[in-house]
Amino acid sequence: MSTPLYEKDFYQWLEHTTDLVREGRFQEIDRDILIDELESMGQRDKRELANRLIILMANLLKWQHQPEARSSGWVGSIAEQRLQIAGQLEDSPSLRGMLADAAERAYPKAIALAARETGLPPDRFPADCPFTLLQMLDETFFPEP
Repeated sequence: MSTPLYEKDFYQWLEHTTDLVREGRFQEIDRDILIDELESMGQRDKRELANRLIILMANLLKWQHQPEARSSGWVGSIAEQRLQIAGQLEDSPSLRGMLADAAERAYPKAIALAARETGLPPDRFPADCPFTLLQMLDETFFPEP
């Protein structure tokens, strides 16, 4: 039995499937694989949003709890995450409805990351996120100690 195109060359499979849809040749499409891929794309977008929130919140926590170590690198990372999140929300506005839940689930990981990067104990950081979503996404917001 030969290896399906999907497993041999994903990009080629993607181009081929796109052509089949474009040409209306739906009966030739492997529906199950296409459905799996579409669902996977949605999960990937949600994971990317959560990962960007983790990095953003960790950097905001570091900024707040280690003011003596503030650097332009932190400013750049905070700005980058905000830009990427804004771009993702612009491309997929429905993700905005998942933002609060994603931030809540990401916050413990942000604490772990901030603790690892600062050397501070995790319990030094608030148990609940001290930043609102508006603050986190506001390019002018930088928390005070």
